[in-house]
Amino acid sequence: MSLSTQRDRPAAARRDTSVGAHGPRRRSRLGLALSTGKYASLIAASVVMLLPLAAILLTAFKNDKEVAAGNPLSLPHNPFNLRNFETAFSDGHMLQALFNTAFILVFSVAGTVLIGSMAAYAIDRFQFRLKKLVVAMFLVATLVPSVTTQVATFQVVNNLGLFDTRWAPVALFMGTDIIAIYIFLQFIRGIPTSLDEAARLDGASSLRIYWTVILPLLRPAIATVVIVKGVAVYNDFYTPFLYMPSENLGTISTSLFRFKGPFGAHWEDISAGAVLVIVPTLLIFLFLQRFIYNGFTSGATK
Repeated sequence: MSLSTQRDRPAAARRDTSVGAHGPRRRSRLGLALSTGKYASLIAASVVMLLPLAAILLTAFKNDKEVAAGNPLSLPHNPFNLRNFETAFSDGHMLQALFNTAFILVFSVAGTVLIGSMAAYAIDRFQFRLKKLVVAMFLVATLVPSVTTQVATFQVVNNLGLFDTRWAPVALFMGTDIIAIYIFLQFIRGIPTSLDEAARLDGASSLRIYWTVILPLLRPAIATVVIVKGVAVYNDFYTPFLYMPSENLGTISTSLFRFKGPFGAHWEDISAGAVLVIVPTLLIFLFLQRFIYNGFTSGATK
């Protein structure tokens, strides 16, 4: 028995050694496969996102015959063809559309920041009856589909005399952003109340505390709301199309729709206008993207 035990020990030791040697190899192969799959999925997602942009950019420099050829990813014969951009400015009234968009954008974003921060300040700092009910109603409002309230909303806008004016989308954009209130609310909860108490001991009113103490500390949240809300207003099509039907009140999104005629769409002109629409938002996002990430992460950790 002792001799057989001694003979079996080296074999068992060799088996343990072989298993231990194959373990790291299997783990390394598994890690390599996971890493390869991760980068492959990222590359695939990037291709899916960039292909439409590449097609729009290439089509913007083509003429109507090249577009009719049916290959959106083919290179244009004249890469310096700017005739489509001239058509977009002249026939699409892009300058007037840019002015209307800028008007709606400035007042909507400023109103959203002011109303959202004030509402968040009142909810967090003041005690009043039915406070929990008010917060719950904000949550319920985000769950109600906006399509179900369009008829009532249109009647309210029409009765206020705002239909077919620039103020109609401004009022709608300012009064329907519940997400901005929650973003400001998360930041205000991270501001110590001792700052409010110190300012109140100095004789400051609630409005002055909000304006001089709370609002300057909300700069990361304001940057986040401005960028997210600004991009949404800039790209919105439904609201200006429904509430501003006049041709001189078109925005950059509705102006592109004018190139679609009864006999087809001028895709080269639409692509040129789309490039003019995409470039400003792309540059602004690339320049200010760190404020978006910092704003969301700061609000999550406060």
